[in-house]
Amino acid sequence: MALSPRRPRSERWVRGVSDGPHPRQNTSKSPTEHATTPDRTREKPPPNTRTQPPAGHYALGHPFIGPRPLARTRSFTRRGGRMPRTHQAAWDRLADQVVLEVPRPMGATSTVVDPAYCLDPRDVFGRLAPLVVEVGSGSGDALVAGAAQRPGWDFIALEVWKPGIGHALAKMEAQTGAGAQPNVRIVEVDAVVALQTMFAPGSVHEVWTFFPDPWPKAKHHKRRIVTPDFVDAVVRLLAPDGVWRLATDWDHYAESMREVVGAEPRLELASTDRAPLRPVTRFERRGTEAGRQITDLAYRLR
Repeated sequence: MALSPRRPRSERWVRGVSDGPHPRQNTSKSPTEHATTPDRTREKPPPNTRTQPPAGHYALGHPFIGPRPLARTRSFTRRGGRMPRTHQAAWDRLADQVVLEVPRPMGATSTVVDPAYCLDPRDVFGRLAPLVVEVGSGSGDALVAGAAQRPGWDFIALEVWKPGIGHALAKMEAQTGAGAQPNVRIVEVDAVVALQTMFAPGSVHEVWTFFPDPWPKAKHHKRRIVTPDFVDAVVRLLAPDGVWRLATDWDHYAESMREVVGAEPRLELASTDRAPLRPVTRFERRGTEAGRQITDLAYRLR
């Protein structure tokens, strides 16, 4: 069977704005179809009728959260959820002991904590001890090392990356040689929101923010976690003489930290020495290998 010659491009049918359907498209409908096809027209809801933000988007300033407004721009991205077998095995063995389940709003994402929930360290650890909260524990380098060096302190890590939590559990097993560290709990939650409601004011001895995502592009600076609103949230948590420890390997982020945190009158710069419990993390190693300078900052509550 001979094939018909291909029509020149100039003669091919191209649909324009005012053209009808394609010549080969059958648009005819039976009378029954016309009678039974529902009207797809949707009316726009009246403005200002929504009384609750969408699931996963609680923001400061909402009546469920607190008095100050905070942009909903997230400071993190959720990466892949698959774990290597060894990390998954550690998760299966230790998650029930270490990963703390917290109540979440109905229909909310897994990174949102119910704003009515307030954690009581005595219920979690069975004792009252100095409490360290790490914001973004990653794969658990500082968390596991710090908890091993300070068995008399309690540590709670806030992390949204589940494979990182699995990696931390594997490191924990390697550290103990047996199982979980009894003074550690990890919560899969967005720290920016959780810090507003999850801890009682003045209940935290130290807050750690080591090597947060620098978001180096200028258009992404709004995603950086160290903002005036975040500073206010940290100050609310700190106990008298409490310390906020930060570290970064990006000079421009270090300058931003100094500017933003230094503007808070309730905090004073206490040290620029290396944090005493912070090990050399893979992020620090990468920064050093790339020729970047490591900056440590410690601010104390006045």
